[in-house]
Amino acid sequence: METVADPFVVETFTASDGYPMYFRRYPAQGRQRGQLIGIHGIQSHGGWYVGSCSHLARAGWEVLFLDRRGSGLNQQARGDTPSYRRLIADLNEFIAAYCADPPYLMAISWGAKLAVALEYWVPGGSKGLILIAPGFFPRLGMSFGEKVAIALARLCWPTKRFPIPLDDPELFTTTPEWIQYLNEDSLSLHQATSRLLFASRRLDHLMRQAHTKIHVPVLLLLGGRDRIISNAKTRAYVERFPTRDAKIIEYSEASHTLEFEHDPLPFFRDIERWLETHHALELG
Repeated sequence: METVADPFVVETFTASDGYPMYFRRYPAQGRQRGQLIGIHGIQSHGGWYVGSCSHLARAGWEVLFLDRRGSGLNQQARGDTPSYRRLIADLNEFIAAYCADPPYLMAISWGAKLAVALEYWVPGGSKGLILIAPGFFPRLGMSFGEKVAIALARLCWPTKRFPIPLDDPELFTTTPEWIQYLNEDSLSLHQATSRLLFASRRLDHLMRQAHTKIHVPVLLLLGGRDRIISNAKTRAYVERFPTRDAKIIEYSEASHTLEFEHDPLPFFRDIERWLETHHALELG
């Protein structure tokens, strides 16, 4: 497990609708090569990814990791969002506020839907997508009865909360230290409002057409023993992107959260090498 003392500073960003959000800024060490925006999953937050962000900052990348509204360090309207469009707007506004040039997007699990949606709406808004165990095709879901209850609640009680079906830490990792971390993590999101769950469904529908606009370079990273997503469907989906620059790496023994592997260094280095290659191409 890679640990660094205080590798980031916590700052705040306020969206155009007035919602304040915390984010972690990892200053690049040495000459800055570019910027990287981190996008976390539905249950996680930026605090899960200190290891990879610290590694990339030491390699010369400024990393900005925004906690999604209602998640992580953000306590206001916990587990809620007005709409899926608002989530995409948050990300777009954040990039506009802190990035002079298009950044790379490092999107993890459910957060990959936001990254692809943003690239669909703002083509070329990023220099490339790093998709880590993206949640396009979950293997876990809700029952028909639960879906009906969520749909009804959205109409008459949009802020009613429902459990997120990811409470077993061993879905994310088999590493004992990280299982303990997840069991003790007070910032993880365990419930979501009917509005957030409906927004997730709307993003799923958007994914059916969003892949047609992905022309930027893509790095897809998968865990061979992932119990949360379908790797086969995810590979097939990414292979439909019209980009001519897509690379897929699968870590055969890894679980869903590659960050939480016993030795995540190969994963960190693969991202670093991919970024360095594309930075070199930019420089010509």
